[in-house]
Amino acid sequence: MKTKLITNMYDFECKLFKSVNRHYDQKFLNFYFRNITHLGGATATIAACFLLMIFSKGSYQATSIVSAVSLLLSHLPVAVVKKLYPRKRPYIALHETKVPANPLEDHSFPSGHTTAIFSVIIPFILFMPQLSVVLLPIAVSIGLSRMYLGLHYPSDVLVGSLLGSSTALLTYLFLHEFLLINWF
Repeated sequence: MKTKLITNMYDFECKLFKSVNRHYDQKFLNFYFRNITHLGGATATIAACFLLMIFSKGSYQATSIVSAVSLLLSHLPVAVVKKLYPRKRPYIALHETKVPANPLEDHSFPSGHTTAIFSVIIPFILFMPQLSVVLLPIAVSIGLSRMYLGLHYPSDVLVGSLLGSSTALLTYLFLHEFLLINWF
């Protein structure tokens, strides 16, 4: 019973993955997803936090500090989980997966890009909810890009978004309540 449930869930996940990855050869989508995916990478997320900490003031600067701390804290469990659950990336495990040249070779679970972008944007959404109209579509696009590019399963992206969001929420609440109360 348990094995059948797991098999059915994996089959569903593979179908969902393939429904996104099958569009790989479309020119506009290639341009969009190959570029937006980098916004969830280490360089972009660290640079964004760093620049906002330097060039903003007051509540915006405090929020950027929360984002930076959240980014740091969210990647500790990502590193641990990737070691504990060495899941092969879809382009390795599934035949006919479309993938760009020089794909990643580390483990796929959870998605580090998705974790990173959610850990960075959630503090800003909590501080200024109206930013969600811009920031959430960017974060969702980054998550979709990871599947589109053949690098992550849907559950990798889902867990990454939950991990990044929950780390950001807890960091925001902790720093707001205990350390940065006068900045917000």
